[in-house]
Amino acid sequence: MITIQLNERKLNIDTNVNISQLLLQENYPQIGIAVAINQQIISKVNWANQQLQDGDNILIIQATQGG
Repeated sequence: MITIQLNERKLNIDTNVNISQLLLQENYPQIGIAVAINQQIISKVNWANQQLQDGDNILIIQATQGG
């Protein structure tokens, strides 16, 4: 198990989890969001390859429509 920070809350997850798996596990949509790890934006094409590390700070931002 590793501990990460996800949108300012601590979360214990299995080792060898990538961004795509984390999004599914935490019920985030796969579209309309941006993901940053340790203040570095991760391109969507890299989500399946980007393994999470103990202590990572993940920020998920969801786009919203306004008027």
